[in-house]
Amino acid sequence: MAGANLEVFRGEIFGLIGPNGAGKTSLFNCLSGLYRPSSGSIRFDGREIALRRPWRIRSAGIARTFQNIALVDELTAFENILVGGHVAGPAGFAASVLRWSRRREAELRAEALELCERLGLTDVMDAMPADLPYGTQKRIELARALMAQPRLLLADEPAAGLSHGEVADFGRLLQELRVERDLTIVLVEHHMGLVNAICDRLAAMESGRIIAVGSLAEVAADPSVRAAYLGAPETSS
Repeated sequence: MAGANLEVFRGEIFGLIGPNGAGKTSLFNCLSGLYRPSSGSIRFDGREIALRRPWRIRSAGIARTFQNIALVDELTAFENILVGGHVAGPAGFAASVLRWSRRREAELRAEALELCERLGLTDVMDAMPADLPYGTQKRIELARALMAQPRLLLADEPAAGLSHGEVADFGRLLQELRVERDLTIVLVEHHMGLVNAICDRLAAMESGRIIAVGSLAEVAADPSVRAAYLGAPETSS
């Protein structure tokens, strides 16, 4: 992924666009520790995190949602959310849970209940994810990520599979959470309406490279973006 040079500022909502296969999700996987980059540097709050394990990156303040919703079908909606508060170490989730005190477990349940109320999930807490609408599952996954108290939220295609109204509602929710929780948000997204509505800046990717950064109008007008993303030929000035 040579050429993926990018800087995101605290408190902004930053969009990442590009055609399928451009490397957007691979970049997210590197940022969250699922992939280990063979070269380069990833710095968060001034600290190098490129070679950290996923649980260490999560405990440092980075959480994510996934392009394909990754909820546990055997757990209720509330239990899925609660899992997000247990940042498991090398010994795994079960050992991590055993180390929690009853007081901390009560605190986590209170936090999960608060998120359920904030995200409109109170009425479905005892339901199984597979029995719920797709948009509701998206909010459950978001609540689970927020349980880790992140400072940086990576949202991978949050608008995918949502209706027009749901996309608008989800966009407003992200904007509100950015303020309420002092979040920085980076999202991979193909829905240009959502990108235009909520992103302060965005970057376009192509073949693992960042080819343009700026506002939607600036990025869309870039000749290399038009060639890669819109299929228009590059023109020389």
